[in-house]
Amino acid sequence: MPKIANGPLDEIIHPQARLAIMAFLNGIEGASFTTLRDALEISDGNLSGHLRRLQEADYIVVSKSFIERKPNTFVSITKKGQKAFADYLASLEKLLAKN
Repeated sequence: MPKIANGPLDEIIHPQARLAIMAFLNGIEGASFTTLRDALEISDGNLSGHLRRLQEADYIVVSKSFIERKPNTFVSITKKGQKAFADYLASLEKLLAKN
């Protein structure tokens, strides 16, 4: 099996937390930061770092607003992110089929 760094898997999506974020967001309108944090059971700082990396790749959009004077961060997957996630899954299936 090829190494991940040189293989067909998207290195941006591949880390476990980012894969979980993309899987959670895929197929839904989006989720709040707290919903993601609680569902994935990761720390605020860890989630923020992974979201930043996905946002830099244009795989997600992070929107900030206020709801009843409280800050709210909403995260949604982009079309580019949906395609990248689908391509990642297809590549993973090909790798698994080889074994």
